[in-house]
Amino acid sequence: MAIDRKLARWEDVPTFASLAAERRYWETTELDSGLIQGSLYTPEGSESTTISLRMDPRMLARIKRLARQRYLNYQSMIKQWLAERLERETRD
Repeated sequence: MAIDRKLARWEDVPTFASLAAERRYWETTELDSGLIQGSLYTPEGSESTTISLRMDPRMLARIKRLARQRYLNYQSMIKQWLAERLERETRD
């Protein structure tokens, strides 16, 4: 299949009715290079602390699937989400 759209914002990813619909979407959609660069988590410092977080296995599977679609490590994507939310919470 030919690529017929370029995704510039994660918010533009639709909700899919099925895995088949999601697969068809990603077969014809490519990620904008700016979106990929903006998705890379860059920590404020070089130090990090390991934590344990209990999570529903189905939720984790969904997160991992999203991360694979975005060509990201799922742990990095979670850290990015947390950093974005922390920024929003402290800004408001």
